[in-house]
Amino acid sequence: MSTEKFDFIPYERETYTEEEMKERASSFYKFMNKRRSVRQFSDKDIPKEVIDNIIKTAGTAPSGAHKEPWTFCVIRNSDLKKQVRELAEEEERKNYESRMSERWLKDLEPFGTDAVKEFIEDAPWIIIVLKQSYGYDEDGSKTQNYYVNESVGIAAGMLIAAIHNAGLVTLTHTPSPMNFIAKALGRPENEKPYLLIPVGHPAEDCTVPKLQRKDIKDIAIYYE
Repeated sequence: MSTEKFDFIPYERETYTEEEMKERASSFYKFMNKRRSVRQFSDKDIPKEVIDNIIKTAGTAPSGAHKEPWTFCVIRNSDLKKQVRELAEEEERKNYESRMSERWLKDLEPFGTDAVKEFIEDAPWIIIVLKQSYGYDEDGSKTQNYYVNESVGIAAGMLIAAIHNAGLVTLTHTPSPMNFIAKALGRPENEKPYLLIPVGHPAEDCTVPKLQRKDIKDIAIYYE
């Protein structure tokens, strides 16, 4: 077990007045409330530097014992995207034909989804988020990771927020099971696919379902 200790440094942050806090919180909510899951992508390219900073932002997420149990595989290669799409659609056909319950299929009807996942090839970039169920020491021995699903879930949320902040769109795609992705990418045994995230601009004719989000009274309970 490692006995390495962290040096401690002064914590620095921006400070705001109460009014500034209210304004910033309100503005950020309004900005994030415009975020939508998009399935129709333009093939317009995005600079790699943008993707780099989006991923670095996700990497600032908190994690159990600061193990950072995530890997982000970034795909621009068209042949590899085609391969991933074919494998994803193979699993999705099985889902729609036999794995999903009637209730699940009914709940998906308003979104018009099916086993065809053209966005995997259309979007200029695909980010595969993988969770590391365990890690390795420098000598190759296994090390334990903690709260892996929680840690990677937080990082994925920050990734999505960073994508929206860059003026881009995305979709959280979870073909299940997803082990085919790790195999296609040649990832080690300790890495398990968590999410497939296309990143790009929306197509010019892009549409999204007209949705209503739950009101705060339906999602928050205050104990004052």
